[in-house]
Amino acid sequence: MTIRIGTSGFSYDDWVGPVYPEDLSKREWLPYYAREFSTCELNFSYYRIPDRRTLGAIADKVPDDFLFSMKAFRGITHDRDEPEIHMEQFKAGLQPLREQGKLACVLAQFPHSFHATPENRAYLERVREGMGDLPVVVEFRSREWISKRTFDQLKALDLGFCCVDQPRFDSLVPPVAVATGPVAYVRFHGRNREKWWQHDEAWERYNYSYSDEELAEWVPKIEALDGEAPLTLVYMNNHWQGQAVDSARQMKELMKDH
Repeated sequence: MTIRIGTSGFSYDDWVGPVYPEDLSKREWLPYYAREFSTCELNFSYYRIPDRRTLGAIADKVPDDFLFSMKAFRGITHDRDEPEIHMEQFKAGLQPLREQGKLACVLAQFPHSFHATPENRAYLERVREGMGDLPVVVEFRSREWISKRTFDQLKALDLGFCCVDQPRFDSLVPPVAVATGPVAYVRFHGRNREKWWQHDEAWERYNYSYSDEELAEWVPKIEALDGEAPLTLVYMNNHWQGQAVDSARQMKELMKDH
């Protein structure tokens, strides 16, 4: 199997106690995480384009076979003003991970307002061209994109499709499992319906603990994805107080039984 399971991020103060020992220094958090998991999705790159020095230092803290996924900078996915400039800078910053063979892919997460219009379909082509030969996975938030036309376009552009587990709202992407590129990708956001649209703090949306039964729904889907793509990545984004680590452990156990 070429399935790797990890979490969306590792650097959370509220993980001290539930995940990290109280006396563990912050610089040791990633090596500690990497003892148990072989991949991590890094989200800080959404807020600022990572520089070579930062990612070089991060890469040095994990084993040789560890893989990172990097969320694309918001100037590429949300602002979308002169994205080519941002993509060039973004690619340059990723070089240390690429040189060490520790880059799994880039996650381009588009907002709910990114609808399935002709203009936005054309924008996906700009992303593919701007990212060059980097493996890129696209996460849509709007259900409008869930169609054969979209999956065919992603395959033609060699872009991966991000499968998601989240609250079952009619406007959101349902829990479909499709592989369209060299990297199959699944993100678990939790199913906190009450706090999804209305919350005081961002973490409230992802405050959710999965049951074994809920995660087990995905086991056959993940196995099918594994048969379609050379690499399958599964990330838990229900990160509040280390719930993501618990869910990742649960999923690893469930996958072992199959």
